[in-house]
Amino acid sequence: MKKSFLTISLTLLSVLLINTSFACTNFLITKGASTDGSTMITYAADSHVLYGELYHWPAADYPKGTMLKVYEWDTGKYLGEIEQVEHTYNVIGNINENQVAIGETTYGGRSELRDTTGIVDYGSLIYVTLQRAGTAREAIKIMSELVKKYGYYSSGESFSISDPNEVWIMELIGKGPGITGAVWVARQIPDGYISGHANHARITTFPFNKENNFNDPNQTTYHSPDVIEFAREMGYFDGKDKDFSFSDTYAPIDFGGARFCEARVYAGFNRVASGMEKYEDYAMGENLENRMPLWIKPDKKLSVRDVMGLMRDYYQNTPMDMTKDVGAGPYNNIVRWRPLYWEVEGQKYFNERAISTQQTGFSFVTQSRNWLPDPIGGIIWFGVDDSYSSVYIPMYCSMTEVPETFAVGNGSLMEYSDNSAFWVFNQVSNFAYTRYSAMIPDIQKIQDKLELGFINEIQGIDKAAEEMHKTNPEQAIKFVTDYSVHQGNKTVSVWKKLYAHLFTKFMDGNIKEARPVPESSIYITPKVEQPGYGEEWYKFIIQETGDKFKVKSEGH
Repeated sequence: MKKSFLTISLTLLSVLLINTSFACTNFLITKGASTDGSTMITYAADSHVLYGELYHWPAADYPKGTMLKVYEWDTGKYLGEIEQVEHTYNVIGNINENQVAIGETTYGGRSELRDTTGIVDYGSLIYVTLQRAGTAREAIKIMSELVKKYGYYSSGESFSISDPNEVWIMELIGKGPGITGAVWVARQIPDGYISGHANHARITTFPFNKENNFNDPNQTTYHSPDVIEFAREMGYFDGKDKDFSFSDTYAPIDFGGARFCEARVYAGFNRVASGMEKYEDYAMGENLENRMPLWIKPDKKLSVRDVMGLMRDYYQNTPMDMTKDVGAGPYNNIVRWRPLYWEVEGQKYFNERAISTQQTGFSFVTQSRNWLPDPIGGIIWFGVDDSYSSVYIPMYCSMTEVPETFAVGNGSLMEYSDNSAFWVFNQVSNFAYTRYSAMIPDIQKIQDKLELGFINEIQGIDKAAEEMHKTNPEQAIKFVTDYSVHQGNKTVSVWKKLYAHLFTKFMDGNIKEARPVPESSIYITPKVEQPGYGEEWYKFIIQETGDKFKVKSEGH
């Protein structure tokens, strides 16, 4: 059944109580930095109370004067009404039929600047804009106009915004209680470069413009006219305009901002560009003056598969590698149970916060491709649960329905559904936590097979759909819809079988392999290994317990 924006909002918001503290990760890839010329953005929606589903708002027409009720995306709180436009675009997840995609990370910033009287929160800002924007520049214009007219309800936010030709980062924060509007800056990522943000504001200095001309393709920075003046009025800044830094003014960096947030951007940059080690001390919170650049040029162009890999980082090949400390346990687990901070005998400690984390509700990689018609060119590679053990499935931006297994209303965070992608993927990942190093190769074998298969298939699907689109656009849209729906449901079916395989193979701490049954037998027991914890972990046990478990001499 097709649902309106309001209907879906009411359904979702009861379960979207998202804790945005250190919550999400985005990377932004320009077409000159990708192997096929597509633009890409990523998003990991990380929250312990977020149920992973694929949202859908079908295109619709409204009578002039229609009002749209706005509910806070995190809590479902009613905020007010805004004017509805006469026509809205089809939206699948975080990409629309025009191949415009938007992601976000919350940075918070100065707490006194949150305006609880505002009507538009960050979630509504994203999804309302996706229903209205034809290009990334238009999206920036719409977002700035919405907060100017209706007020901005949430705390500081960074947005990734892309279309088939351009990629932008926009950072925005309110002006305080009762003050309608926001201060903001948006910068275009230079072609051939990539950027990223992960819960800390990243735009520092920028060219100051007299006006925003959203029709000028040569203008690469937009900002609110009072972005510097307001900071002076509030006493945040008293230097020269050229030295004004949005991040340092509205969200000053601290240890947590570096170690838990900027470190994730560093991890992604470090995977694709040489020389990033010079920012390692910054990422580890040891030198807050050594800030990373807003964008970097990767050593080589990135494929969609490479970008998926960015979302599966746990600080490999850095001092923060989460498999290299005792918290990984005997099986090199890459997750840590919350809370993020913990205390022993009055001393505070912390866990690393990597890109790949257990509390991901959903994550994605969008592709916008300017050589194809919009209904075919836009894809959101969508997955639920942990990015490291999830599967990114291609969902076309023009889809008129979503797979049943990913649909809104199929289960919830406290309502188990055995046909829900979220629950099926969580079954696999949570069982894998019990013996991670042994199980993850089996998981990645199927993950690789599916994703590489999709990437190869897409070439043929694109070609066939493009031909259909020339004479019958509706038929082309139905074709890509059927393909994506089928692959979504099929993937969940494959993952159910994977869970059955893992459970029978690894149950009770054993590792079992089936053996062929000879003709003379009706059954033969499987080969069973009991590898225990591994030598390094046994050494750790001895180090901690001394002779407590040492076998004494056995007399006769």
